[in-house]
Amino acid sequence: MDEKHFIVATAGHVDHGKSSLVKALTGIDPDRLPEEKARGITIDLGFAHLKLSTLNPQPSTFHLGIVDVPGHEDFVKNMVSGVGSIDLALLVVAADDGWMPQTEEHLQILVYLGVARAVVALTKIDLAQDEAVAVAQLREKLSGTPFAGAPIVPTSIVKNRGFEELKGVLCQVLASAPPPRDIGKPRLPVDRVFTLRGIGTVVTGTLTGGALHRGQAVVIRPAGKAARIRSLQNHNRDVPSSAPGTRTAVNLPDIAKASESSSDAGVRRGEVITVGEFGPAADTLDVLLEKSGRLTGSKSGAARPLKDGALVRIHHGSSNHTARAYLLDQKQIDPGGRAIAQLRFEAPVFVFIGDHLIVRDWQEQATLAGGVVLDANASAKSFRSEAQRKFLERRAQWIRDPVVCVETQLERDGVVRRVELLANSQFSASEIAAALDQLAGKGSAVLVGDWAANAAGWQELRRSAAEAIDSEHKTNPGHAGLPLSQLRSTVETRLRWPAVFDALVTDLCRSGFVQNGMVLKRATHRPALPPHLQNVGARLRAVLAARPFDPPSRKELAPDTATQQALRFLRETGEVLELGDEVVLLADSFSRMKQIVGQTLAEKGRATASELRQALGTPRRVVIPVLERLDHDGFTRRQGDFRMLRTSAAVK
Repeated sequence: MDEKHFIVATAGHVDHGKSSLVKALTGIDPDRLPEEKARGITIDLGFAHLKLSTLNPQPSTFHLGIVDVPGHEDFVKNMVSGVGSIDLALLVVAADDGWMPQTEEHLQILVYLGVARAVVALTKIDLAQDEAVAVAQLREKLSGTPFAGAPIVPTSIVKNRGFEELKGVLCQVLASAPPPRDIGKPRLPVDRVFTLRGIGTVVTGTLTGGALHRGQAVVIRPAGKAARIRSLQNHNRDVPSSAPGTRTAVNLPDIAKASESSSDAGVRRGEVITVGEFGPAADTLDVLLEKSGRLTGSKSGAARPLKDGALVRIHHGSSNHTARAYLLDQKQIDPGGRAIAQLRFEAPVFVFIGDHLIVRDWQEQATLAGGVVLDANASAKSFRSEAQRKFLERRAQWIRDPVVCVETQLERDGVVRRVELLANSQFSASEIAAALDQLAGKGSAVLVGDWAANAAGWQELRRSAAEAIDSEHKTNPGHAGLPLSQLRSTVETRLRWPAVFDALVTDLCRSGFVQNGMVLKRATHRPALPPHLQNVGARLRAVLAARPFDPPSRKELAPDTATQQALRFLRETGEVLELGDEVVLLADSFSRMKQIVGQTLAEKGRATASELRQALGTPRRVVIPVLERLDHDGFTRRQGDFRMLRTSAAVK
């Protein structure tokens, strides 16, 4: 039987029976606080679980983690923290009251958060004067929303009616729902923290994005505190790992519960349990904000325009933060409007590209707008730059498309380390890699080692480097090429990171250029001695070729300035090798000596310097520098008085 895990959250006006409905469905009373019992209303989040099975369209078992939220207007901030990562909303409307202010506010919050599925429970149906009218009125209120076609199930606690039907409808809706995504990026927004004697600190939350495992090292964001998971639970059961779409309890024995009145080093509600592969928290986000068109004509506080520079509360996951909202091109957002904006927070927040946000007024009396994150590490300085404007406008239209998000990142930043590209996003590593391959295939991106680059910018960087190398060839035709240090100085102002220079050299060497020691040249470049040194160079080549394994000393070979200049040229072009201060060999002669040494050691297993000298027919003053060079190059290794091949693959 196929098993799936989903998170379901209630929503709706106070006293419409959300908690009673959860208890009727699950047998679990989600109201756990004494004050909730005393006042008869839900104040904070409550939790329950429900296991459902169905045979249609295929045998399936659904494990539902249920989050019960408060409906009172004073506790909307708690409601938002419970519906941030849900798969289905259970919208509760009482038949005797009908559609009420918090019903509307909760509906708008669900839409702002991108919740796509809902089931509507019409509670207290025994108090309805006309059931058909109550259903019709409810359907009219849902018109024009993502939940316009949501099933409506009449229920009654008094009559014990509708609960089995509601379970069947939940199965029916969830049967067509995709499982929660596992993108290898686990995040657990903490909504409860408590301490158990003998156990230590326990945090709970709704796990999204990836799995957590017993014994795993984790990081608590935004502060960056390190911890390790001792144990995990799902619905009061110990488990070795927990998957996305589950209510998860995590035992973190090495972290204390933070005090509510201080900013100590413990863990608290609103923080996020995650892994260490992601970028840090940021205090500036670029977002797309939207204000519901359902507020048009309303006299509620929520209908007030959201003005540029407004001080607001931003709700994300189980946290809420103070921020200023700055609009890109507008003075305000009216009902039904949208705008690109920048949120500047008083303290860092840990969010991903594509995350949804809720914007409430500073007094937390009204929900003003919803938003989606376009840039999770933005800059106040560049917010209104042309490059950032172009970047944000395109992302605002295609925020769910990994290809567009990768392309816009490369267009703006030029070069990005591949492992860091969209790390803080709702895209998996495989989705990002596939997007890069697609962009590279159509010529929009260049992939070089650990780096990805915008093709146009990279080609311009290559062109600048090529021009510098060509200029060196033209100005100094006798030089082997352009020194790497000089090339770095030429392009370094255009490098986002110094390490990109190595990738640039690698890419140049893949197409038409050659690195020779510490210089870079075109593969077609053939350095030529100046006319007055050509005869001197020819004589040096002839002398070294005549005595390939027993060359004259350097002092004999180059006694004057002219021969020294010619010898320097031959060294820079790779025709000769200098071994130590005195030995100079043709490169071809050194290659032949290497081959003889390799063959001798392959046959004998090991040999002394004296034995190798005899095999080469060369004097000791030459064989010792040659063997030291082979040791340095990793071809041979010395053990006492003997040399051996470093690996069997060394003989080629």
